[in-house]
Amino acid sequence: MSAFSRAGHFLSGSAALALVVWLTPPIHAAEPVDVELVLAVDVSLSMSPTELEIQRHGYAAALTHDNVLQAIADGAYGKVAVTYVEWAGATTQQVVVPWTVIASRADAERVAAQLSAHPPASARRTSISGALEFGSDLFAESGFQGTKRVIDISGDGPNNQGEPVDIARDAVVKQGIIINGLPLMTRGGGFGGVYDVNNLDRYYSDCVIGGPGSFMIPVNDWTQFPEAIRRKLVLELAGPASPQWASEEAAHPPVVLAQDRPTDCQVGEKMWRDRSWMFDAR
Repeated sequence: MSAFSRAGHFLSGSAALALVVWLTPPIHAAEPVDVELVLAVDVSLSMSPTELEIQRHGYAAALTHDNVLQAIADGAYGKVAVTYVEWAGATTQQVVVPWTVIASRADAERVAAQLSAHPPASARRTSISGALEFGSDLFAESGFQGTKRVIDISGDGPNNQGEPVDIARDAVVKQGIIINGLPLMTRGGGFGGVYDVNNLDRYYSDCVIGGPGSFMIPVNDWTQFPEAIRRKLVLELAGPASPQWASEEAAHPPVVLAQDRPTDCQVGEKMWRDRSWMFDAR
């Protein structure tokens, strides 16, 4: 054994520990925020190009609305972390806006500008379960530590690809993540409503949303979309000691809480199986 090897062999425990600490890269603590929010937006082929643009503009307007900015400012940290994802089939998810802190109007306007930078693109099928799984994975890489973690998912039809939506929902909720919904019962989409369900609000209530205080706000007409998004964001971002104006957002119906009612959570898969010969859609 060489002199160098013998020296290394007899290196003291404290010196070895110091060497390990010196060689180990520093671990940066996650930045605290009031809410980590995944905005998961449906871009399946049932959505027309005009409707896709309405969605983008609606979220941009809501994020820069005074009530939403006030809800953020009133939080314990006065800031939230947001990411915007567009989804369709089981393997089709695209991050349009990566994790970004919103603590001021300027921050919100930068996010709104990102939403307007490139036009949205449609894709086949509707996998709410895939969107939920993808959204839950995003929290692990956010770099933030939210007091609350929320997936805000909007869509115009039931799950028809991937894991059953209620199973995916339960797995996400077990991670301490809240799922809120925005069912778009607007009809008139790209394929004439062939895969629509009449009670999409109930489907979202029973099969999609979950977690403490989870809720959904149905949209029956595209003219309602901007207001629905604004209200939803205020309710998600406002703290427990929110002022009167935030409480008033919840007072205007319809805000539907999760309920335990029997609904066929695989209705979309069955409709796809029975009708896929008619259209190569969604």
